[in-house]
Amino acid sequence: MLKKRVAMQDVAAETRLFNHRAIFAMVFVMLMFGVIIINMYHLQVTSYQVYQTRSEGNRIKVVPLAPNRGLITDRNGILLADNRPVFSLELVPEEIDDMTATLNELAELIEITEDQKSDFLKEVRQQRRFNSIAIKERLNDQEVAIISVNLHRFPGVTVEARLSRYYPFGNLFTHALGYIGRINSNDLARLEQNDQLANYAATRDIGKIGLERYYETELHGTMGYQEVEVNNRGRLIRVLRSVPANSGKNIRLNLDVGLQLTAQQIMLDKRGAIVAMDPRDGAVLAFYSNPSYDPNLFVHGISSANYNALLNSKDRPLVNRVTQGIYPPASTIKPHLALLGLETNTITPTTRIWDPGFFQLPGVEHRYRDWKRTGHGWVDVYSAIVESCDTFFYDMGVKLGIDRISDYMKSMGFGEKTGIDILEESNTNMPSRGWKRARHNQPWFHGDTVAVSIGQGYWTVTPIQLLVSTAVLLNDGLMPTPHLVKTLTNEQGSTEIDTALKPATPVVNPRNWQVIRDSMLQTVNTEKGTAFRAFRGAKYTSGGKTGTAQIVSIAQDAEYDADALYERHRDNAMYVGYAPADNPTIVISVTVENIGGGGSTAAPIARQMLDYYFSAGVNNNE
Repeated sequence: MLKKRVAMQDVAAETRLFNHRAIFAMVFVMLMFGVIIINMYHLQVTSYQVYQTRSEGNRIKVVPLAPNRGLITDRNGILLADNRPVFSLELVPEEIDDMTATLNELAELIEITEDQKSDFLKEVRQQRRFNSIAIKERLNDQEVAIISVNLHRFPGVTVEARLSRYYPFGNLFTHALGYIGRINSNDLARLEQNDQLANYAATRDIGKIGLERYYETELHGTMGYQEVEVNNRGRLIRVLRSVPANSGKNIRLNLDVGLQLTAQQIMLDKRGAIVAMDPRDGAVLAFYSNPSYDPNLFVHGISSANYNALLNSKDRPLVNRVTQGIYPPASTIKPHLALLGLETNTITPTTRIWDPGFFQLPGVEHRYRDWKRTGHGWVDVYSAIVESCDTFFYDMGVKLGIDRISDYMKSMGFGEKTGIDILEESNTNMPSRGWKRARHNQPWFHGDTVAVSIGQGYWTVTPIQLLVSTAVLLNDGLMPTPHLVKTLTNEQGSTEIDTALKPATPVVNPRNWQVIRDSMLQTVNTEKGTAFRAFRGAKYTSGGKTGTAQIVSIAQDAEYDADALYERHRDNAMYVGYAPADNPTIVISVTVENIGGGGSTAAPIARQMLDYYFSAGVNNNE
């Protein structure tokens, strides 16, 4: 049997190998320690400020505080847009052992729908469990009382209060004030574009239309914040620092509650608009569109049923008729056209024509009828305005031509937005040759001019635009910019709205302007005047012009029969007027849809508005 071979050991070689490995390991360990030391230096010295800030950020949070929205009052200080406490039922999931049982017990105390429960549970899954989440908002007084006396039975359940917008006059000022609503994606995009997004971190609502939107920046205010210490789960431990929010500016309007209520009472179930303004500075005194709607429905989110009812109503309550209603101006613009005729010497104060009850273009058989079928006989510019003679204006309009008419009327504000301080204002049309070619690809005909000469055809206006153009007649060519707001006020003081008049139409002969005003005065104060009956016995002097706007064409030999027409095809009644005649402090425009003549319907409405204006001393109320 062979003996096992014994291997000879090379001690020197093994020692060298061990030493090499030991040195390599030591060098590697030293390198690693070097890396650690360098990294610690970087963390503790080089980047100390950065990581200290990040560490503080994990411990300290900035909580935004929403500002109180500015209040809106009328010219007398009566609140039109208020902030009122709204109570909501809120739960903290972390403090509730059995959520289902708690919800069922709460539903036995007050009405909580299945949809509200479903929305709440969905919110619970998306939020941290220690956050307070609302299950029902806008609790009434009875619900608040019921929950309050039972709170001891429900750990984690609270009744919270916050301020919410409230419009105490309901539908009276809707189209002027507008309303606020929940911020949506379009609002966020607009805020981001205007670099205002950060200021809305704690705000849930924003102005949607009307003054609430136009003056959103001023009404909203400036966000405040709290620096709070939180634990590793993000829960509040204590408040370290607090910077209060700056409330939005309070707005005082030129509108008068009494005038507005008078307009509402007069209009009742009529469709139309009443707007009144001080021609000296553009202060809007009344601004009423009918029918209207309650803006409070939109503050907390209007239901689909209510919104669809408003949207689909044939009476179009969502349309602001003062600035968005588009109507033919009819005879209300005859003073403007007569002024153009005088200023261009197309007519003179003594020019007379014979009115047989119709007008014919040379070589054309068609007769353009006057509203008075038997005619007015001999007519000058005074009687043409006082009696609203169509034939006089047919003849003068053709002599003027559409080019001069269009250019001059644009200088008086027609076809242009007025610049009133709400965004909801429609574009209207002051027709011209170029417009018709671009719109209809047709040339302009003399017949088109005939229709325009009495405020029909392609010519359209809004009530506010008609009001401003009438103010130009009273101001010798100076145009006011209508404005609803009088002052904006905060802790730093009040800011007045600019009321300067701007040049609009040059005055060629001041006497011509007085001729027009005298004619409008006679329209109201002489027996042949179309507004005489409406203003008989008034305790103030006033001037004005009636208008009856035709909606559908009537055959040449046919007579107008309102009863035979579909109600929406009947004439619109219109009136523009001012008072006192010698120094006007108010100019008013009345438009009533599908109701008949301006002298019989619109002028009496204006009379009632002016009666209140003078009897209540609105003109003296500053």
